[in-house]
This record gives sequence, C-alpha cells and structure tokens, in this order.
Amino acid sequence: MHSARRVVINTSIRINEAIRANELRVIGNDGEQLGIMSRTEALRVAEEAGVDLVEISPNANPPVAKVVDWGKYQYQEMKKQQKNRRSNKASELKQMRFGLKIGANDLEIKLRKIREFLADGHKVKILIFYRGREMAHKELGYELIERMAAMLEDAAIVEQKPQMAGRNLSIVVRSK
Repeated sequence: MHSARRVVINTSIRINEAIRANELRVIGNDGEQLGIMSRTEALRVAEEAGVDLVEISPNANPPVAKVVDWGKYQYQEMKKQQKNRRSNKASELKQMRFGLKIGANDLEIKLRKIREFLADGHKVKILIFYRGREMAHKELGYELIERMAAMLEDAAIVEQKPQMAGRNLSIVVRSK
C-alpha cells in the first residue's frame, strides 16, 4: 500500500464566501491592483472572471485578496514550498583525502573533483594524512596545502586555516 504525501499549504487562507472582511484590497488575476472594494463587489469581479477570490494576507489592513484560479494557486504554492525545501538544504561538507606522496596527475584529478563540489555549492574539507615517519616532516604537508590553496584560488576561498588533528592536517574551502 502506498502512503500518499500530503503537502499542507496555509490553512488560514479563505476562499470566496469564507472571507469575513467587509473591505478588501483586491489584486487582479494578472497581478494588477484593482483597489479597495467591498467583499460583495470583489466576489462579483472574481465570478465574472470565472475564478475564485482568495484571501492571501488576512492580517493586513485592509486584508488582501487575489482574484485567482484556486487549483492553480494551490499548485503554485505547493511547488514554491517544494523548491524552498530543496534550496534550504544545508550545503554538505565534502571531504577529500590526500597522502603526502601524491603524484602530480592524481593531485590534478582530485582538485578537479574539488572544483565540481564547489560548483555544486558544497564546502570541501581537504585532509592530508601522515603515515608512519612522515610525521617528522609536517612542513611538507603545509607546503602541499599551500600549493593546493594556490591552485584553487580561482574557485575557492580558504575558510579555515590549516589545522593539525592527530595525524591529519586539514583546511576547509568554500566557493567564491
């Protein structure tokens, strides 16, 4: 059995006869201001247009109502909410790991992938890990990080300075 997803729009929206206010600021079907008019006059305008009168801002003084096709309005509001939900997703923190002895070509490939992440709006944590006796030469990691930051400066801003945590050296970059 499938579960239907319900999207609740604004439950305080009133339509046609459910509108209680005596005077309304009416907006036409194509967005033009029709001015302040009585409820009955606004309902007549909506009926002549063959659509509904929808109260979109009940707390305004006078309340704002729009002459609009209710089904179409509901659909557009639902789509707007879905788009907002998608765009509100926090940008992920992607991570790219590098060894100290990475080759030039491998470095280029990983930097290309980092640029893709940045283009998608993500932040990227660049992590250099030290193996064994490499810990005796931490400066090599700092040099590699500086070289990568220089190679990425056209697409990225260093958000967090190089930081050692155990056997890892990391920075965080975000797109410009």
